Amino acid sequence: MSTRIFARAALVGAGALALLGPLTAGTAAASAAGEEGTARVMAAPYAVVPYENVNVRYGPGTSYGILATVSAGQPLGAYCWTRGERITDNGYSNDVWVKLLEGYVSAVYLKGNEYGNLPASARC
Repeated sequence: MSTRIFARAALVGAGALALLGPLTAGTAAASAAGEEGTARVMAAPYAVVPYENVNVRYGPGTSYGILATVSAGQPLGAYCWTRGERITDNGYSNDVWVKLLEGYVSAVYLKGNEYGNLPASARC
């Protein structure tokens, strides 16, 4: 009976990690291997969701290199938001960039409010 409960808890934990998206695959592996990875995953207090495929960059602007491209609808762990390059696309324009676990993404491509659905008080 206890083995069944343990297996169920492991599946629930794996599902929670899967929600954080492909950018956290390395973090998920580290989490399985030790506490450092777990701390990184749990450190992101917010989740953001892009409404279309979006580039994750090293910094808050298009002059920064692309780290990865994330698929539309894929939840991502986020820390805070900051001001950066103004982006205009799909009829929206702002200079808010959201700091993810791995980089930055323009809030123009995220579901929710002008801060990518983070609270206004979550400024970096």
